[in-house]
Amino acid sequence: MHFAYDERAVGYLARRDKRLGEVMERLGPLRREVMPDLFAALVHAIVGQQVSMTVQRTLWQRLCARLGEVTPSSVLAVAPEELRALGLSGRKVEYVREAAQAVTDGRLDVEALREMDDAAVCAALVGLRGVGVWTAEMLLLFSLQRQDVLSYDDLAIRRGLRMLYRHREIDRERFERYRRRFSPYGSVASLYLWAVAGGALPELRDPAEAVQGGKRGGVPRPAGDARKKARSA
Repeated sequence: MHFAYDERAVGYLARRDKRLGEVMERLGPLRREVMPDLFAALVHAIVGQQVSMTVQRTLWQRLCARLGEVTPSSVLAVAPEELRALGLSGRKVEYVREAAQAVTDGRLDVEALREMDDAAVCAALVGLRGVGVWTAEMLLLFSLQRQDVLSYDDLAIRRGLRMLYRHREIDRERFERYRRRFSPYGSVASLYLWAVAGGALPELRDPAEAVQGGKRGGVPRPAGDARKKARSA
């Protein structure tokens, strides 16, 4: 299953922003997989915090192979040492197990999230240790398929904005202007900004990298929940 959007969203964004419209026309429809199972999606997002997409894919495959089905009961049935042996950090093991326990004891009703608005979903999820705004936003987009998610905490989104609009920096104020411009289809804009950040248009370079001496690095992964982690440590 892939994130669903239609020509109405594409047309709206193209009218609102000529540059983004040109990118959408050049790249055509984008397909990004979604994970309808809310608990599995939550675990997947935690696993992917501050690692590359390749590493996340490897860790997720190992976890699925060990658990069979990623459920609260299957997570809690495996000793923390076994989860760490799969390559998960000790902190991520704690976060995954605590999320599983929260669902098991009723502190978190994941199915109820489907009926909540975006702000309420974020509020419910960030109450979990190790889960911050970025993780909640990724769940909104890649599990609940909400249409208006543009994450400031995602480094690749900010990189895509820098590359497309030739900014050396995307501060919060500038980011909010883009958020308002893309709303109510921020999620669709996100898909194309990720593509830009990943090198889909080779002629685009990151102005911030030029400031750092012209060195090109790999595409940065989302900032994730570093601030939340620091508070939880």
